[in-house]
Amino acid sequence: MRIAVAGAGAFGVKHLDGLRRIDGVEIVAIVSRRLEQAREVADAYGAAQATTDLQDVLDSPDVDAVILCTPTQMHAEQAIATMRAGKHVQVEIPLADSWADVQRVAEVQHETGLTCMVGHTRRFNPSHQWVHDRIAAGELAILQMDVQTYFFRRTNTNALGQPRSWTDNLLWHHAAHTVDLFQYQCGEPIVKANAMQGPIHPDLGIPMDMSIQLQSASGQLCTLSLSFNNDGPLGTFFRYICDNGTYIARYDDLFTGRDEQVDVSMVAVSMDGIELQDREFITAIREGREPNSSVDSVLGCYEVLGQLASQLS
Repeated sequence: MRIAVAGAGAFGVKHLDGLRRIDGVEIVAIVSRRLEQAREVADAYGAAQATTDLQDVLDSPDVDAVILCTPTQMHAEQAIATMRAGKHVQVEIPLADSWADVQRVAEVQHETGLTCMVGHTRRFNPSHQWVHDRIAAGELAILQMDVQTYFFRRTNTNALGQPRSWTDNLLWHHAAHTVDLFQYQCGEPIVKANAMQGPIHPDLGIPMDMSIQLQSASGQLCTLSLSFNNDGPLGTFFRYICDNGTYIARYDDLFTGRDEQVDVSMVAVSMDGIELQDREFITAIREGREPNSSVDSVLGCYEVLGQLASQLS
């Protein structure tokens, strides 16, 4: 499987680290807006091609699939272009920043029949997989999810504190993780969704604080608080309040409500959610099946985000 990665920033490197631990995968090309960075990363991961133009990769017969770790605003058009070029695509979250663009991507996937997977990593983190497996086995039922997504980004910087060329978004990017995970874990659609946002940042042009409430078809609740103003601790923390225990997921790690660590080392072949996500993408292509977090499977998430965006406009 010959893979190209577009976007050599923080998440592009996470994917590259995961890919080189997967048998039968060759990293053949790196795309970055700066050629120097593309060449540096290509050399580090043994890729033969380094370029600033995604089209160079799409025109190459040596590329089977592309992973897009580019700015949010480019995801939909690049995903469509990749499938039009006859290549499978995995798009980092979010798939797009509008419901209309999400629908366009889905239409092209249906037309081409190619694999189009979205990087909803929470489905793959061992912590959330552990909870999902127990829900499926009838051992747990969610009553409520309380989620905190907190960063300190009062300037336009990425996860490494480096300047960004684009602006991040609490709703379409960070809330997407939780909205999708809530529906995925409950196994049913969201029927009620409400959102409020704080003041718009004068320079970034985005709200820096947001609060979201969700309810599933059978009445399960989710409360999500998001902020770019939080001065530590940073990250996203999920509290599952269940009929048979409380569990707190901190990325790949899981704890009980009494802060006792749960052993999730046997849930999957890796403790790295990004690697597991990439393994699913590659395996789905090889087996000719729909992947977990396919574009079709996450449509419900983006429809809800579109509804919330309308409330906030």
